[in-house]
Amino acid sequence: MRKLREFLRLHFEHELSTRAIARSLKISPSTAQSYLGRVRVAGLTWPLPAEMESDEALTRALFAEDAPVTNKRAPDWATVHLELKKKHVTKQLLWEEYKSANSDGYQYSAFCRHYSMWAGKLNLSMRQEHRVGEKLFIDFSGDGIDVIDPKTGEVTKAVLFVATLGASSYTYVEPVLRQDLPTWTQCHLNAMRFFGGVTEIWVPDNLKAAVTKPDRYEPELNPTYRDLAEHFHVAIIPARVRKPKDKAKVEVAVQVAERWIIAALRKHQFFALDEVRAAVRPLVDRLNAKVMRRVKKSRRQLFEELDAPALKPLPTREWEYADWAKKTVGFDYHVDFLGHFYSAPCSLVHAATEVRATATTVELLVKGMRVASHVRDDTPGKYTTDPAHMPKEHRDVAEWDAPRIIAWAKKVGPACATMVEGIMGRRKHPQQGFKACMGVMRLRETYDDARIEAACARAAKANAFSCTSVKAILKNGLDTQALEVAQNIALPLHENIRGAKYYAN
Repeated sequence: MRKLREFLRLHFEHELSTRAIARSLKISPSTAQSYLGRVRVAGLTWPLPAEMESDEALTRALFAEDAPVTNKRAPDWATVHLELKKKHVTKQLLWEEYKSANSDGYQYSAFCRHYSMWAGKLNLSMRQEHRVGEKLFIDFSGDGIDVIDPKTGEVTKAVLFVATLGASSYTYVEPVLRQDLPTWTQCHLNAMRFFGGVTEIWVPDNLKAAVTKPDRYEPELNPTYRDLAEHFHVAIIPARVRKPKDKAKVEVAVQVAERWIIAALRKHQFFALDEVRAAVRPLVDRLNAKVMRRVKKSRRQLFEELDAPALKPLPTREWEYADWAKKTVGFDYHVDFLGHFYSAPCSLVHAATEVRATATTVELLVKGMRVASHVRDDTPGKYTTDPAHMPKEHRDVAEWDAPRIIAWAKKVGPACATMVEGIMGRRKHPQQGFKACMGVMRLRETYDDARIEAACARAAKANAFSCTSVKAILKNGLDTQALEVAQNIALPLHENIRGAKYYAN
């Protein structure tokens, strides 16, 4: 303030130029010119009148809020602020346009300085430079709206999902009961439909539905959320942990939503989420239609002028929700997902895979490449196997079924057919006997059909329905002995043999 009074003395008493005064007071010529403009606008004379003796009175006269600093015509700073949000628009370009219409207007440095002074009065979220169609800021509200269960009287909080565009502050609000992954992704889909397009970047907070592993430089995104972003061709840049300024735009939007929506509905009672949504919808329209004091336009007007033309179109294909999991292929070339087992190519045993499971399909991916796809089956403990994934020896067995095995056995002979039927019939499930039947079939590689037929007849006669019995008969040459001889052999009498009479009682 001392320098300001000295400036007035040197100007009025000594009639020095502004440059001479600037050198004397060690201030810049532009500052001296600014002081001179304020003095002329305020109409001050020297010596100062009695009411200007105090520093407070002099400050109020020269630096009153919104008082022009010179008699030059100033631009509409609100328009300058909005124009700077558009792609490729710079301060240099806007100054040249201003100067062409006002030849005696501000020079470029003064133009930038006065704009910075005007922008400094805006709140943080408005001061940040947001390009049109570039960023969408996303968060949940801290407070919520009570929803009462009409049967139990239990109260649940419906919090607000809030998404706001960077350039226009156009805001989407949706009340939800949960903040889980399905709710998070569905709210994004609803928001994209509300805006009618997609921005280049999403800026969420670090909740688990968005970020599984926060990191200052390389945060690990939730794979389902990442899949959603890839569908919309969007880049996700989460806000840094404990850095609310990274998403100041949505912080303010949440605060506004809490004041204009949650506070406005504080006296209402709701018994279902649909009731809350019906009440919130007109309040969101009212919020977006409200004229903002500094820029003199509503969020809806700014959206139509700025963001709407710059948004990317929505994809023509609908996104399908999918759960993701990291799994290792087991030694049986199957992957466990929710208790059901799905096959992968047998060459991938012990390989790390990603499971992508939609409502109807389960896909296995290795290094981003799909290696298997199955119809989803949530039956626990069961197996879904693609024959193409099996080793050749397993596939050879799997390609056979009971009718086909019996048909093959009949080509050898009726005794062989009886043997395989007996092998399968004595198992709880016929499939459990397939390997034993295949063992009988492979005996043809060593023995001719006649010997196999004879061995099967002998084993069946002894009620020994197993591949091991048939193989033993062939190995010991018992198939060449007549069955009658074996039948006429009587068991020797022995005191330890009970006999049939023992069981008659």
